Amino acid sequence: MAETNSTNNQLLFIYNQAYRVDFDAVTGIKIAVVMLLCSFFIYINCIMLFALKSKTAFYETPRYILFAHMLLSDSILLLTTTAMYAMSLALVSVAKGICSLLVLISNCTNGITPLTLAVMSLERYMAICFPLRHSSIATQRNTGIALGVIWFLSSVNIMSDLLYELITDPNHLFKITFCTRQKLFVNNWQVDKAQVFDVLYFVSVALIIIFTYISIIITARSVSNNKGSAKKAYKTVLLHFVQLGLCVTSFLFATIEKMLYLMTGSGNSLFIHLRYLNFLIVLILPRCLSPLIYGLRDEAVRPLFQYYFCYISKKFFTVII
Repeated sequence: MAETNSTNNQLLFIYNQAYRVDFDAVTGIKIAVVMLLCSFFIYINCIMLFALKSKTAFYETPRYILFAHMLLSDSILLLTTTAMYAMSLALVSVAKGICSLLVLISNCTNGITPLTLAVMSLERYMAICFPLRHSSIATQRNTGIALGVIWFLSSVNIMSDLLYELITDPNHLFKITFCTRQKLFVNNWQVDKAQVFDVLYFVSVALIIIFTYISIIITARSVSNNKGSAKKAYKTVLLHFVQLGLCVTSFLFATIEKMLYLMTGSGNSLFIHLRYLNFLIVLILPRCLSPLIYGLRDEAVRPLFQYYFCYISKKFFTVII
């Protein structure tokens, strides 16, 4: 009986993804906040990428290659999720082929950033704990291989769902649907598989982050004779760890949304508000913080970013005015 109720709740949750939205002042403010926030940070990320491209040393150094890759994936994620969010508010139905492409991109880029951050933490771990071997391991070739593995791991779950749908239903891409991942893949085993992948990624990335940064803190304290510099290194690592933790929580976005639904019900206005906060805080805001924490704190990147930000912004507003 409990299993039947759980299944019914899951199906009810899936089929209530298209919910009624009252376009009042509050909804208008929500849309404006999401659109402006995403647009601003996509703009910031583009300037940061332009700054990284301006110097040869940046795109020859693995740490900056990984950072640029993270900025690019974050920008794509912000763009696709904003488009899907706007479509959900307008209750727009599209062909499953278009929806599948949007879901594929958003799911891949959603998983890419935490995995990239895990690789960045491993790179820093090698640089600080094994400095003599760092240059031979952290090469451009190995960085490219790592990026390929990241893309494969982030896409294997959603690609398996798409291949299954295409094999079982060749006309899958031409059907019309309300565009969410839950609407595309409604089988219980697909929902369970997605949760298994999310938990596996969450635990794996969390363990890598905890291990590498504890090792970095221990090494920084043991080799430093200056307590002040050790304290500074500890604070920096702690700040990075918080950001990495925020990005890892994106794996739990769908699970949190399901829990909110089960606690409040889709017809409840409280669910709509909590769903919006979950979308904004868990999925969007962590990706907006990446350039601030990793870019502006870097002494080599910060001056270039400030220069290009002021220069490009001045030209942009001059054209508008």
